[in-house]
Amino acid sequence: MSDLSETTAEGITARYYETDDERVLEFSREGRTAAVAQNVDGYAMLKVRPTVDGDELERYYGFDMALDHAAELLGVGVHDLPVPEDAADMGM
Repeated sequence: MSDLSETTAEGITARYYETDDERVLEFSREGRTAAVAQNVDGYAMLKVRPTVDGDELERYYGFDMALDHAAELLGVGVHDLPVPEDAADMGM
């Protein structure tokens, strides 16, 4: 796993890191989680999961759509999600 980048705002914690296979942006809020993942090369569709290791729920080309789905899983507005700078370029 690469260096962890973490930020918290409005009670939501966002963690960004890279594994050998994926770039991962994980959100948590009051016991709820959502994860957005992309291949490590950064050019494939984004996968939204309820947890980092959970089953894929949907795939998106755009980061904004993936974030919208993640926000829905957390029960918050998409503009409430903090996004670490290292994750800002996810999506196609």
